[in-house]
Amino acid sequence: MKIILIGYMASGKSYLGQKLAKILDFEFLDLDDFIEKEEKATIKEIFLSKGEIYFRKIEHLYLKKAIATNSNTVISLGGGTPCYGNNMSLLLNKPNIKTVYLQVSIPNLVERVLNETAKRPIIAHLKTKEELTEFVGKHLFERIPFYSKAACTVNANKKENEVIESVLMQLF
Repeated sequence: MKIILIGYMASGKSYLGQKLAKILDFEFLDLDDFIEKEEKATIKEIFLSKGEIYFRKIEHLYLKKAIATNSNTVISLGGGTPCYGNNMSLLLNKPNIKTVYLQVSIPNLVERVLNETAKRPIIAHLKTKEELTEFVGKHLFERIPFYSKAACTVNANKKENEVIESVLMQLF
Protein backbone atom coordinates (compact mmCIF):
# COMPACT_ATOMS: atom_id res chain seq x y z
CA MET A 1 0.00 0.00 0.00
CA LYS A 2 1.09 3.55 -0.75
CA ILE A 3 -0.21 6.54 1.19
CA ILE A 4 0.38 9.70 -0.82
CA LEU A 5 0.31 13.02 1.03
CA ILE A 6 -0.53 16.02 -1.11
CA GLY A 7 -1.09 19.67 -0.32
CA TYR A 8 0.39 23.10 -0.62
CA MET A 9 3.96 23.83 0.42
CA ALA A 10 4.36 23.88 4.21
CA SER A 11 1.20 21.87 4.77
CA GLY A 12 3.22 19.32 6.75
CA LYS A 13 3.50 16.58 4.14
CA SER A 14 7.11 15.61 4.90
CA TYR A 15 6.96 16.08 8.66
CA LEU A 16 3.65 14.28 9.13
CA GLY A 17 4.59 11.69 6.52
CA GLN A 18 7.63 10.62 8.53
CA LYS A 19 5.52 10.35 11.71
CA LEU A 20 2.79 8.41 9.90
CA ALA A 21 5.31 6.01 8.34
CA LYS A 22 6.82 5.31 11.74
CA ILE A 23 3.42 4.60 13.31
CA LEU A 24 2.44 2.25 10.46
CA ASP A 25 5.91 0.70 10.13
CA PHE A 26 5.96 1.82 6.48
CA GLU A 27 8.88 3.24 4.55
CA PHE A 28 8.90 7.00 4.00
CA LEU A 29 9.82 8.80 0.79
CA ASP A 30 9.87 12.53 0.20
CA LEU A 31 9.59 12.94 -3.56
CA ASP A 32 11.60 16.19 -3.60
CA ASP A 33 14.43 14.56 -1.60
CA PHE A 34 14.32 11.56 -3.95
CA ILE A 35 14.63 13.85 -6.98
CA GLU A 36 17.51 15.78 -5.40
CA LYS A 37 19.37 12.56 -4.63
CA GLU A 38 18.85 11.13 -8.11
CA GLU A 39 19.65 14.38 -9.92
CA LYS A 40 22.52 15.32 -7.57
CA ALA A 41 21.15 18.87 -7.34
CA THR A 42 18.67 20.73 -5.17
CA ILE A 43 15.19 21.52 -6.46
CA LYS A 44 16.18 25.19 -6.48
CA GLU A 45 19.29 24.42 -8.58
CA ILE A 46 17.23 22.33 -11.02
CA PHE A 47 14.68 25.16 -11.39
CA LEU A 48 17.45 27.73 -11.94
CA SER A 49 19.62 25.70 -14.32
CA LYS A 50 17.08 23.69 -16.31
CA GLY A 51 13.74 25.41 -15.69
CA GLU A 52 10.35 24.36 -14.42
CA ILE A 53 9.34 22.41 -17.54
CA TYR A 54 12.36 20.12 -17.18
CA PHE A 55 11.66 19.77 -13.45
CA ARG A 56 8.01 18.81 -13.99
CA LYS A 57 9.05 16.21 -16.57
CA ILE A 58 11.52 14.47 -14.28
CA GLU A 59 9.19 14.87 -11.30
CA HIS A 60 6.62 12.77 -13.18
CA LEU A 61 9.22 10.10 -13.99
CA TYR A 62 10.42 9.89 -10.38
CA LEU A 63 6.82 9.74 -9.12
CA LYS A 64 6.19 6.74 -11.39
CA LYS A 65 9.36 5.14 -10.08
CA ALA A 66 8.38 5.80 -6.44
CA ILE A 67 4.94 4.23 -6.75
CA ALA A 68 6.21 1.22 -8.72
CA THR A 69 7.84 -0.42 -5.68
CA ASN A 70 6.11 -3.21 -3.78
CA SER A 71 6.87 -1.83 -0.32
CA ASN A 72 4.35 -0.17 1.97
CA THR A 73 5.33 3.48 1.74
CA VAL A 74 4.16 6.92 2.81
CA ILE A 75 5.15 9.35 0.06
CA SER A 76 5.06 13.12 0.43
CA LEU A 77 4.77 14.98 -2.86
CA GLY A 78 5.89 18.46 -3.73
CA GLY A 79 3.09 21.02 -3.60
CA GLY A 80 2.86 21.21 -7.39
CA THR A 81 3.22 17.52 -8.19
CA PRO A 82 -0.53 16.72 -8.34
CA CYS A 83 -1.14 19.70 -10.62
CA TYR A 84 1.06 18.77 -13.57
CA GLY A 85 0.96 16.20 -16.30
CA ASN A 86 -1.36 13.36 -15.43
CA ASN A 87 0.11 12.87 -11.96
CA MET A 88 -3.20 12.96 -10.12
CA SER A 89 -4.81 10.51 -12.56
CA LEU A 90 -1.80 8.24 -12.20
CA LEU A 91 -2.31 8.16 -8.44
CA LEU A 92 -6.09 7.83 -8.45
CA ASN A 93 -6.15 4.90 -10.86
CA LYS A 94 -4.06 2.54 -8.74
CA PRO A 95 -5.96 0.35 -6.26
CA ASN A 96 -3.05 0.15 -3.80
CA ILE A 97 -2.70 3.96 -3.49
CA LYS A 98 -4.58 6.16 -1.03
CA THR A 99 -4.25 9.92 -1.53
CA VAL A 100 -4.60 12.34 1.37
CA TYR A 101 -4.93 16.11 0.98
CA LEU A 102 -3.49 17.96 3.98
CA GLN A 103 -5.60 21.12 3.93
CA VAL A 104 -4.15 24.20 5.66
CA SER A 105 -5.56 27.73 5.81
CA ILE A 106 -3.86 30.55 3.90
CA PRO A 107 -2.85 32.46 7.09
CA ASN A 108 -1.25 29.29 8.53
CA LEU A 109 0.57 28.53 5.27
CA VAL A 110 1.91 32.10 5.13
CA GLU A 111 3.16 31.90 8.73
CA ARG A 112 4.88 28.59 8.02
CA VAL A 113 6.77 29.84 4.93
CA LEU A 114 7.36 33.45 5.92
CA ASN A 115 10.94 32.92 7.07
CA GLU A 116 11.96 30.41 4.44
CA THR A 117 11.09 32.08 1.15
CA ALA A 118 14.73 31.91 0.01
CA LYS A 119 14.62 28.09 0.19
CA ARG A 120 11.52 27.84 -1.97
CA PRO A 121 12.05 28.81 -5.64
CA ILE A 122 8.40 29.55 -6.32
CA ILE A 123 8.17 32.26 -3.62
CA ALA A 124 11.79 33.44 -3.40
CA HIS A 125 10.94 36.69 -5.21
CA LEU A 126 8.28 37.77 -2.71
CA LYS A 127 9.43 40.40 -0.22
CA THR A 128 6.52 41.18 2.11
CA LYS A 129 3.93 39.23 4.09
CA GLU A 130 1.21 40.91 2.01
CA GLU A 131 2.80 39.78 -1.27
CA LEU A 132 3.20 36.28 0.12
CA THR A 133 -0.42 36.14 1.31
CA GLU A 134 -1.70 37.29 -2.07
CA PHE A 135 0.51 34.79 -3.92
CA VAL A 136 -0.39 31.85 -1.67
CA GLY A 137 -4.10 32.66 -1.90
CA LYS A 138 -4.07 32.86 -5.69
CA HIS A 139 -1.80 29.86 -6.12
CA LEU A 140 -3.78 27.70 -3.70
CA PHE A 141 -7.00 28.64 -5.51
CA GLU A 142 -5.46 27.33 -8.76
CA ARG A 143 -4.31 24.08 -7.13
CA ILE A 144 -7.38 23.18 -5.05
CA PRO A 145 -9.16 21.49 -8.00
CA PHE A 146 -6.27 19.00 -8.13
CA TYR A 147 -5.85 18.59 -4.36
CA SER A 148 -9.58 18.06 -3.85
CA LYS A 149 -9.47 14.91 -6.02
CA ALA A 150 -7.66 13.10 -3.18
CA ALA A 151 -9.43 10.13 -1.62
CA CYS A 152 -9.63 12.01 1.66
CA THR A 153 -9.08 15.53 2.95
CA VAL A 154 -7.72 16.21 6.42
CA ASN A 155 -7.75 19.55 8.22
CA ALA A 156 -4.03 20.02 8.92
CA ASN A 157 -4.48 23.26 10.88
CA LYS A 158 -4.76 21.15 14.03
CA LYS A 159 -2.11 19.72 16.36
CA GLU A 160 0.17 17.07 14.90
CA ASN A 161 -1.35 14.13 16.80
CA GLU A 162 -4.90 15.20 15.82
CA VAL A 163 -3.93 15.41 12.14
CA ILE A 164 -2.28 11.98 12.22
CA GLU A 165 -5.30 10.51 14.02
CA SER A 166 -7.61 12.01 11.36
CA VAL A 167 -5.50 10.53 8.56
CA LEU A 168 -5.50 7.09 10.17
CA MET A 169 -9.25 7.19 10.85
CA GLN A 170 -10.01 8.08 7.22
CA LEU A 171 -7.68 5.48 5.75
CA PHE A 172 -8.34 2.47 7.98
